[in-house]
Amino acid sequence: MEACGGAHHWARKLVEMGYQVKLMPGEFVKAFNIRNKNDAADARAIWLAVQQPGKAVAVKTEMQHAVLALHRAREQLVKFRTMQINSLRGLLAEYGEVSAKGRASLDKAIPEILARVASAFSAQAELDRRFKS
Repeated sequence: MEACGGAHHWARKLVEMGYQVKLMPGEFVKAFNIRNKNDAADARAIWLAVQQPGKAVAVKTEMQHAVLALHRAREQLVKFRTMQINSLRGLLAEYGEVSAKGRASLDKAIPEILARVASAFSAQAELDRRFKS
């Protein structure tokens, strides 16, 4: 089988039934697909790839998949946190507040920055109120 989404699940089920399963990396199988992408061409490519000497992918256990899912989730959270920090730094730069790169430097500087921005906004609101009256 080609090692793609769901392949490890089906490989575990087939092993439970007594079959011998060999998972092949998708990049290796792709080299043997010389025609359009369809089920018949994919099956032929897998059949050709399995016959060649190549490194098979080990069938992962459910526990290994759970650990990989946790790693992926953490990686996404770190990426999202970085996006939020960069967005906040960009927004603050629009108000003339520039901070050093990195989460730690922003964590240290944020109370002072927020105090300056809040006082600037309150002063601007007071001016607006006076001129509208």
